[in-house]
Amino acid sequence: MTRVSRLAPSPTGALHLGNMRTFLVNWAMARTGGWRLLMRIEDLDGPRIKSEAEAATLETLRWIGLDWDGPVVRQSDDLTPYVEAMETLAAHGHVFCSRLSRRDVQHAASAPHADDGEVRFPPELRPDEGPAWSFTDRDANHRLRVDPRAIEIDDRFAGRSLHEPATEVGDFIIWTRRAAPAYQLAVVVDDMRQGVTDVVRGDDLLPSAARQRLLYERLGGTEPDWWHLPLILGPDGRRLAKRHGDTRVASYRDRGIAPERIVGLLAAWSGIQPNRAPMSASDFLAGFAVDRLPREPMTFTPEDERWIDG
Repeated sequence: MTRVSRLAPSPTGALHLGNMRTFLVNWAMARTGGWRLLMRIEDLDGPRIKSEAEAATLETLRWIGLDWDGPVVRQSDDLTPYVEAMETLAAHGHVFCSRLSRRDVQHAASAPHADDGEVRFPPELRPDEGPAWSFTDRDANHRLRVDPRAIEIDDRFAGRSLHEPATEVGDFIIWTRRAAPAYQLAVVVDDMRQGVTDVVRGDDLLPSAARQRLLYERLGGTEPDWWHLPLILGPDGRRLAKRHGDTRVASYRDRGIAPERIVGLLAAWSGIQPNRAPMSASDFLAGFAVDRLPREPMTFTPEDERWIDG
């Protein structure tokens, strides 16, 4: 059986060095492992979607040297599979309509903040049995019923971890009032219908694997193998973001920096070479091995920035 993975950028902004490192590793894993690698544009995030970001993202990936198999697929092209999934979940009493706002949930005495700022939706706020336990109003939020249960994720890279979605987030939103699926549902439905066997992404999404398992089980799907990679951090120890300056790959390209310098830094972060040195994507591929990938987060330092600038 041919294994299948996917690159799944969201056109909400430009790719930065952290995103690119994950995409580059995913690409190298697929090409060295003989996997099919699909391109899926996850463009259901409503007002955050930027019309020009998709083309810019694909152009940047090609500039670095990445390729993929088959046509580009966009989530927004066809919402039917997500609607069908919701109807299946509703038919088995797994989802309910909830018009409570975040503030409403936050003010509930039994809904403390999770460590990452998420607000837990407790079972006490579920509606009574009745019309709310259906999928008839597509312009309202719908939540998945999450019962108390510990879920162990055996990640191919990050190892074993234990999660309790009922305690961490409670009943989480899987359909939004924008009449579109939320991330957790959309990604599961997409991976099921595209036959994805291996998901490679940042380890900030590791808790999502446990939530997605609930959906795989209730939709009768086969859970993929998970590969959650350590993030790239800024000098302050926080995930690389705008607060650390302009680390957009397209910005470096526009300044005339060669893709080999970007790949060379990412290669040093990926255990392919001990020091920064220019490298093409094909050379990255030739030197890549999963067991060389660092197990700890890497830090983007001022020295890294100066090196990229040459």
